[in-house]
Amino acid sequence: MAVGCGGIGNGEGSSPDSATDTAAPDTSAGRELASTGGIPVGGGVVLKEEKVVVTQPEQGDFKAFSAICTHQHRLLANVSDGTVNRACHGSRLRITDGSVDRGPATGPLPPEQITVEGKSIRPA
Repeated sequence: MAVGCGGIGNGEGSSPDSATDTAAPDTSAGRELASTGGIPVGGGVVLKEEKVVVTQPEQGDFKAFSAICTHQHRLLANVSDGTVNRACHGSRLRITDGSVDRGPATGPLPPEQITVEGKSIRPA
């Protein structure tokens, strides 16, 4: 039994270990995912409801990936120090390309297509 693996995050939506976390990302075309001002340079934001992480590795360079870890297919918790993190097992995936920085994640995060229109980040 894993201890300390539930309840990570800001309290919005489901916990990272809930059964609904493995559903496909909700990136309905036209819907704003985030504002460019809400994505820190060198960091990113996990959008729990959409199951997408949006990052900004360098000023003006926005990327998006599935926020479902490739290890146990659960929602990632947060972004810090240049990686997207899964608190329960310690997986860390790079904000630049979704590749594994530290396992047990088994592969890179699948990319999500986005467009930046003014200050709005939307699914492509």
